[in-house]
Amino acid sequence: MKKPNIKPLGENVLILPEKLEQKTSAGIFLPDTAREERPQQGRVMAIGESEKIKVSVNQKVIFNRYGGTEVKIGTEEYLLVASKDILAVVSLE
Repeated sequence: MKKPNIKPLGENVLILPEKLEQKTSAGIFLPDTAREERPQQGRVMAIGESEKIKVSVNQKVIFNRYGGTEVKIGTEEYLLVASKDILAVVSLE
């Protein structure tokens, strides 16, 4: 995965959302338009320069479902989220 050429300002964080499951347990493929929810988890790709940001690049995070601004860079779609909309850091230990 190529790092995006974007630097968030202030307390903003650039997140690559996880892709939602494309297929149901019965094997039916769902188009994007059939899903009501957008993902709530993703990977931090870049952070702003604020000291208040508590996450770092490459951490997996859970963020507010309705927060952020969708940004398309090349073929990837990212979310630009205020750090206050990041709810938790996910770690599997």
